[in-house]
Amino acid sequence: MPAYSITRSCPSFKNVLAISIAIRVALVLYSEWHDAHSVVKYTDVDYRVFTDAAQFILRPTGTNKALGPVRHPYSRETYRYTPLLALLLTPNAWLHPSFGKYLFAACDIINGMIIHQLLATELSHDNQVLATLYSAIHLLNPLVFSISTRGSSESVLSLFVLLTLYAALKGRWDAAAVMLGVSTHWKIYPVVYGVACLGVIGSESGKKGLGALVNRKSMRFAFLSAGTFCLLGLGCYLVWGYAFLYESYLYHLHRLDHRHNFSPYFYLTYLTYPIPSKIPATIQIPLWSRLLRSPLTSFVPQMTLAIGTGLLFGREKKHLAFTWFVQTVVFVLFNKVCTSQYFLWYLLLLPLILPQLSISRGYVASYIIVWVGVQALWLSEAYKLEFLGEQVFLGLWARSLVYVIGNCWVLQGVMTGYNP
Repeated sequence: MPAYSITRSCPSFKNVLAISIAIRVALVLYSEWHDAHSVVKYTDVDYRVFTDAAQFILRPTGTNKALGPVRHPYSRETYRYTPLLALLLTPNAWLHPSFGKYLFAACDIINGMIIHQLLATELSHDNQVLATLYSAIHLLNPLVFSISTRGSSESVLSLFVLLTLYAALKGRWDAAAVMLGVSTHWKIYPVVYGVACLGVIGSESGKKGLGALVNRKSMRFAFLSAGTFCLLGLGCYLVWGYAFLYESYLYHLHRLDHRHNFSPYFYLTYLTYPIPSKIPATIQIPLWSRLLRSPLTSFVPQMTLAIGTGLLFGREKKHLAFTWFVQTVVFVLFNKVCTSQYFLWYLLLLPLILPQLSISRGYVASYIIVWVGVQALWLSEAYKLEFLGEQVFLGLWARSLVYVIGNCWVLQGVMTGYNP
């Protein structure tokens, strides 16, 4: 992307970092005051779920049986994450209720530092000004710092993903494999990055065709990554039992979210709700309804695109950040559930590919307007449903289609403008 005159007046990275820290500390402090004085809370409901799960670990109830040296976080209804997150947030109960928010904000800051380091050493030809400017896009992004200070844990996963990418770009494939296993344990979507990593490892070995994916080095990477994932899962299973396996992974395979979200699949789920187990056995479910309910309806096109783009673009190490960005966008775009927090998954990688984009100012403005505009269009209709109680499901679904089409257009523009 062209370096415009703004780069000449760009502040130092230390100043950007200081401002970023101040903003996050101020917002966490403000969240405590706001929540105490307002019915509408600043803190995300998920943060209360995390905190309750952490308290269940420390202070078990009569129905919360011990399964090992620690207690059961899944007694908290709707807690469907790795139990390691609840363990990580136990200081919420004995140190300070906002500990988790400060932790998530700190991960945000560390992520910005890693992005700056990668830009300065690997991706922007040692251009410190561009590295500072592009890392500021993450550090000073209102969506990023508002979500972390409201208590979303996405920044922790983002840290694991960036550490994986950092190790890969530095050629430390064993470390990258381990971190990919950790990332996939935390949330399953980073597994798609493994395909691109295998392609890069194969190309470095000089292999072509199937040999680029199946060789000694790539198998070592796959084994270490899968082994890390399995060891973490086995450890959690031995302590927390089947509840861990179901709530963290199996639940998401058959999850049917009929509440409105950006994904067009929400309306199909809404029309075919409730789930078959709640329908009397005497009622025959039509074939079209069973197809719409099937996880494969969304899973097959989503994974085909995510893995396919990884195979297509994952050929050289210098293309790895771009490949992961494209994979993440299509994964989020075609996921059966999509909320604003999911945007952070690919916005995390955007600063890393900006130095390799050659896009005119006009197209940059157009892409930003479309990306923001389709969300605003959807949110304006969602407001009528959520707050006014109007039956606008069909109109909201149409706007979900516009959201997908608009984002596909923006993605193709980014892909066309990629010029490493």
